[in-house]
Amino acid sequence: MSVEAHEAQLEALLRHPSLWRGRNAAAPEGLPTGFAALDAVLPGGGWPRQGLVEIITTGSGHGELTLWAPLIRALTQTIQARCCAFIAPPFELFAPAWRATGARLDRLLIARTTEPLWALEQSLQSGVCSLCFAWPQRATMTELRRLALAAERGAALGVLVRPLRAAVEPTPAALRLTLRRSATRLRLELLKGRGTAPRSVELALP
Repeated sequence: MSVEAHEAQLEALLRHPSLWRGRNAAAPEGLPTGFAALDAVLPGGGWPRQGLVEIITTGSGHGELTLWAPLIRALTQTIQARCCAFIAPPFELFAPAWRATGARLDRLLIARTTEPLWALEQSLQSGVCSLCFAWPQRATMTELRRLALAAERGAALGVLVRPLRAAVEPTPAALRLTLRRSATRLRLELLKGRGTAPRSVELALP
């Protein structure tokens, strides 16, 4: 085997998702966010394909779904699309607005429940959903670990929109960001991500 072939094999090995290299760990290829500036700073070049993501905000409805709209559109348009679920959202989702983004409404699921963490766990591990959102005010480490395990079992991505106090709490989430919205922009601070240092990015609102 030539030297070039050996080098190609080594490079492929170094890019393998299961290879651990400390802070420079290889990250699995991510799902494009729809925002080039955000893809550039996220591990794997996009949202994780499964597991948990935490979005820390000062309150619900501060742009968290705007941030995810491009991925929701892409996931619902695939040939074998699974559902995108919204578990006990604290506001009404406006169907015409989602239709205008290009999302398929028949792939959007809204669950009204008084036990959102239980419903989220069931949705994540069901195999029916590719992406699930919830807005829990409180969650213990045990509950978060159960959600992370459910996401792995169902090959799904769970997004938790959490209050500011959660930013200092331990989490099994693969990714944690803070989100602040102005009239024209979203400002994100990357607090946790495999192999990355904390950094910020600003995105223009569509």
